[in-house]
Amino acid sequence: MSVKIRLARHGRKQHAYYHIVVANSRSPRDGRFIERIGSYNPNTNPATIDLDFDKAIAWLTNGAQPTDTARTILSHKGVMMKKHLLEGVKKGAFDLAEAEIRFDAWVKEKENAVQAKKDALATGFSDEMKKRLKAEVKVNEARLAELAKKNAAFAAAAAAAVAAAAAALKPVAAEAEVVEAVEESVEETTSPAENEEPTAEV
Repeated sequence: MSVKIRLARHGRKQHAYYHIVVANSRSPRDGRFIERIGSYNPNTNPATIDLDFDKAIAWLTNGAQPTDTARTILSHKGVMMKKHLLEGVKKGAFDLAEAEIRFDAWVKEKENAVQAKKDALATGFSDEMKKRLKAEVKVNEARLAELAKKNAAFAAAAAAAVAAAAAALKPVAAEAEVVEAVEESVEETTSPAENEEPTAEV
């Protein structure tokens, strides 16, 4: 029985995450497996990898063959590097202490590279947010200027309408004043005659 270290797909459509499993090569991709040794989530940036390092080393030492994607993940976490150093110890190229020193140096270098990538992503995100905020401020200023123009146009139109209405009412008011004056003059001329006492007939 050939044993594979491979990925088993989980999650919903277009948002998959994977379990890193040890399984029989004849089993279906998402079918039965011997042991789960980790998980891989490519939806985050950078991708999130949770791996049981010791179990991965043990399975590789016992002859399990990783698939291409699983090999890339194991290399990223240092499993393949550790296996390579342990094989060097077995061959007598160097001792275990030297292997640990080399592996620790490799891990530090890898962690620095990952941290640099995270910092670059954070800086790029903040710069992108600043650009978006500036663009949004410009758009808001343009909208406010357009709204001010519209309000000024409405105010001018309202003032013109009020002036036109006032101009139209002036002749009517003047005519009303003339009529009132005529009525007053008529009342003044007719009131003494009405108040006179009738003369006695002879």
